[in-house]
Amino acid sequence: MTDDLTLFFDLLVHLALTGLPLAAAMLFAARLGVRQVPLLLAVGLAVSGVTAMLAFWVFYADPVAGKTFSYFVVFGSALLAGWSLYENRIERALLGQLATPLALWALGSAFLVFLGFAHGGTDSALATSATRFSGQLPTDNDIPRFFSDWLFTHGHHGTPPIFPGEWLASDRPPLQVGYALLERTFAWDETGLHYQVMGVVLQQLWIIGLWALLTAGRIGRVTRALAMLTVLLSDIAIVNGFFVWPKMLPAAMLIAASALVLTSLWGDVRRSLWGAVLLAALFGLAMLGHGSSVFGVIPLALIAAFRGLPSLRWIGVGLLVGFALMSSWSAYQKYGDPPGNRLTKWYLGGVIEIDDRGVVETIADGYGEAGLGGTIDNKVDNFVAMSGGEPMALGVKNAVRVAKAGELADLLAEIRMILFLYLLPSLGLLLGAPIAMAVGWRRRGLNPDEWRLALACLLVFTVGAVAWALILFGGTLASTVIHQGCYLIPVLGLCGTAVGLRAVFPRFAVWLLGANALLTLVIYAPALEPPEGSSYSLFAVVIAAAGLAGFGATVLRAP
Repeated sequence: MTDDLTLFFDLLVHLALTGLPLAAAMLFAARLGVRQVPLLLAVGLAVSGVTAMLAFWVFYADPVAGKTFSYFVVFGSALLAGWSLYENRIERALLGQLATPLALWALGSAFLVFLGFAHGGTDSALATSATRFSGQLPTDNDIPRFFSDWLFTHGHHGTPPIFPGEWLASDRPPLQVGYALLERTFAWDETGLHYQVMGVVLQQLWIIGLWALLTAGRIGRVTRALAMLTVLLSDIAIVNGFFVWPKMLPAAMLIAASALVLTSLWGDVRRSLWGAVLLAALFGLAMLGHGSSVFGVIPLALIAAFRGLPSLRWIGVGLLVGFALMSSWSAYQKYGDPPGNRLTKWYLGGVIEIDDRGVVETIADGYGEAGLGGTIDNKVDNFVAMSGGEPMALGVKNAVRVAKAGELADLLAEIRMILFLYLLPSLGLLLGAPIAMAVGWRRRGLNPDEWRLALACLLVFTVGAVAWALILFGGTLASTVIHQGCYLIPVLGLCGTAVGLRAVFPRFAVWLLGANALLTLVIYAPALEPPEGSSYSLFAVVIAAAGLAGFGATVLRAP
């Protein structure tokens, strides 16, 4: 019970530390006259990410200055929020509309944190997160914590240590490291529990981004609720939200960017320089969260251009903002802890071994060795990998075998692995939704707003997947399994199919989406590899259930 209470307190602390700059930015923008909720949510996410990056660079310059900056951010955010609320210059209705996604974010975080630790494991939080909802995952979730430890103490003095597996500090983008540096000034421990809870809170920011997208798309109350619950109760959000490698965090930035690009907001965004600053900041922060975000930036940029090119001045401002965000990290990779190009060479050149070659040389050598025939085979394999191909067929065969033997744990493990790796199977029961949409799109009573947004989401899903398959090198090392791509793609795939199915067959959609959510809970609630000596905690199960129930009630009641 003591561990559960500690976990609950840690959750409240990191919700407050993460949420304060975000809320202050939204309230300040509202005081300045911004009234569109999606824009305010996008501003909040962008300012939150920029603040984390500033923390990274201030700590890099001097750890003492970094700690001072952390206090300034937290207490300054509280003061700014209070001042923005002073004199009641923001309408109460608008405050309620902003409070709803923040409440959903807090409830979604509580659900996942306590579902993840329902069978204990808080004393070895990072190890627990690596096995709780999947087979044994790598130590990638620990990389941001590892390097934040160094920077918090040493700053730029000396060369950071090498993470096991020969990963340099420059090999992975630093956005989550920045958040860790900002928050560890106030709440941290040696067990990794604070970092784990903070990581879940960060990954769950997709909730705020998706709320911005659905609100900007003018999606109906029930459909919006079903879409939010569909993503919350998906393997994408559960596995990658609790195993806190920085994948869902950059996706949150890109989902918020989608709200600006895929909806009627684009008309205003492309005509205003503030729109260039905001969109470029979200794109840049996504890239600073994980390099594979490029596979989400590409379809959004193409669709934005197709919907209406902004002015050259707008494009120039956007490029300047992107350069300001990215250039300092690029310089660090080249001069601070070189070479910092391992992931790029892996994904684009198919080479994971460490050598002295540059990116261009590695890519040229990789394609030269593969030849035309091998390159075509690699790209075809990339498309096949999205459907699972032969490995998934083998997994299904194993699942049938263990099901016949009555080995429930092994069956769930096989299903979890399939959902974790392969893009199309990760859609679950929604895999057939595009067929239903094609059949029912001429039905009377079709909601035009929901239909448009569904098509836009599925367009991003399709264009992003094609770009991903063509750009990724392919082969055994750099294939299109989900975790080597951008998580915007599966999230918008789930959102698009849920909204599209609801648009054409409203009642059937409720039943199918409900069944899909229930099936996901059945698959992921059991602890297949519980920590030794642990047992289910009634308190944790109750809080997880309360978080899920509160999420559902809040999302359904929101106007």
